[in-house]
Amino acid sequence: MIQSYEFLKSVLDTITEHIVVIDEKGDILFVNKSWSSFGQDNSCAINDSWNGINYLEECDRAAAMGDNFGVEAGKGIRSIINTDEESFYFEYPCHSPKEKRWFMMHVTSFFMEDANCFVISHQNITERKLAEEKVLNQSRIDGLTDIPNRRYFNEFLDEEWKRCRRLGLPISLVIIDLDHFKLLNDTYGHQAGDECLQSVGKILKEFGGARPGDLCARYGGEEFAIVYGNTTLDEAKILASKLLDEIRSLNIPNEKSLLLPTLTASIGLATMYPNENNSETLLIKKSDELLYSAKENGRNQIAFH
Repeated sequence: MIQSYEFLKSVLDTITEHIVVIDEKGDILFVNKSWSSFGQDNSCAINDSWNGINYLEECDRAAAMGDNFGVEAGKGIRSIINTDEESFYFEYPCHSPKEKRWFMMHVTSFFMEDANCFVISHQNITERKLAEEKVLNQSRIDGLTDIPNRRYFNEFLDEEWKRCRRLGLPISLVIIDLDHFKLLNDTYGHQAGDECLQSVGKILKEFGGARPGDLCARYGGEEFAIVYGNTTLDEAKILASKLLDEIRSLNIPNEKSLLLPTLTASIGLATMYPNENNSETLLIKKSDELLYSAKENGRNQIAFH
């Protein structure tokens, strides 16, 4: 049994893990220095001491917005409070705009000053998760273009959609189709077609891999897609326009094309703020419709909404 809040807090303040202590209702009793510093550095500090904040309510609020962390964390913490389990572990992503990060949550109970309390620690496990992701990514990469495949695209879009919904951020989806690619294949052969796809894949890496919330992928055949998390329509339009220019600047011959004697592309671009009235499926459908519009209106252009 721990006798004093002050003594426990002085010990926890020396620990690098991010730690919060709550009571049986979920109210935060105190947090350690590492927790406070992380909150301030990542613009998620509610107040200096986090007094008056209910941790369980914050989990439920995130869960209501479709966040898996909120669902699992709330369920796990309650299992400890209700003595259904002795401890709870949960790994989850917590990416910043510039880097990928993962943490492990660990919840245990203890007795302090005649009351049951619960300590929740968050340990940074990014190094291990990055190593695991490197191995996993081998099954997620398209063998020809060396960029993520459709399966990984679906997984990534689902997670990024949830993140943007939780944080109230926009998400943009770019779908690219290479104009008259069949004519290129028929004219120069499949090897030339494969080399064309590889060249486009190299360009896409520059446009869809700079941030943790971005992803480029081979969508299927001569179609590609880019997910831009936390990106407005205006911002995505600038990137999509530069991408079209880069594809044209490859100067890949396509002499029988009805547009230009070199490779061009058409783009459908849609942006949404995720909420309970839309979905990532609707975002894909909208981008597809806009791509069709760009092709119907002459190709070699962007249709956006």
